[in-house]
Amino acid sequence: MEAAITPEGPAQDTRLAARAVEAVKVYGAGNAAVRALDGISVEFPSGRFSAIMGPSGSGKSTLLHCLAGLDRLTSGKVYIGNVDLTTLEEKRLTTLRRDKVGFVFQAFNLLPTLTAAENITLPLDIAGRKADAGWRDTVIDTIGLRDRLTHKPAELSGGQQQRVAAARALVGRPEIVFADEPTGNLDSRSSAELLGFLRRAVDEFGQTIVMVTHDPGAAAYADRVVFLADGRIVDQMSDPTAERVLDRMKGLGG
Repeated sequence: MEAAITPEGPAQDTRLAARAVEAVKVYGAGNAAVRALDGISVEFPSGRFSAIMGPSGSGKSTLLHCLAGLDRLTSGKVYIGNVDLTTLEEKRLTTLRRDKVGFVFQAFNLLPTLTAAENITLPLDIAGRKADAGWRDTVIDTIGLRDRLTHKPAELSGGQQQRVAAARALVGRPEIVFADEPTGNLDSRSSAELLGFLRRAVDEFGQTIVMVTHDPGAAAYADRVVFLADGRIVDQMSDPTAERVLDRMKGLGG
């Protein structure tokens, strides 16, 4: 039986930032069809840091992309807040992603001709919105790169570039931030700096983060880990440690 995925902990925000209901995603057709998501139902509460883990091919990145509105389900529903993404036509979906969702990906996706400061505010600039000055300064001070704001990406380390990317995701105060293997290209020190920043964003500023990772050490920063295998949820873990996560992943073949 599929494990029940329910929020835990007395201090959490009980609102839901995102959820999937009987989510199915099939790639291809006929004998070549791949069922990447096989009827997943899962909830991600606001103000929490959630991690998604599983072996290669388990569907974790597909789930993240469908939750974020970057990919469409074959059947089922996904929600950001109370909005059913499956009912939105492309223009409204693009607007929702711009206004309510932040993204941090393994590839930093910074524009090389812009400074760190310009990269951080780029999504707001494109949308014609001004960053809240106080919040922007808070984010910049939290990532610890105020003295690097005039530098372009080529003048920053990989860890610094990824923290700029994380600041860009947070500066618009989105309802939820999705992170897809954000430490995949980073060394251990840079990974710890980025994950510490994401953890602070949740603890101090009430941000909601859903992160796909293959790294048990990264998952240990989360409040809860959801485990996938073969497109289905097979377990969950609250208050994870790297050791417990590693043991569980060994049982999944990951």
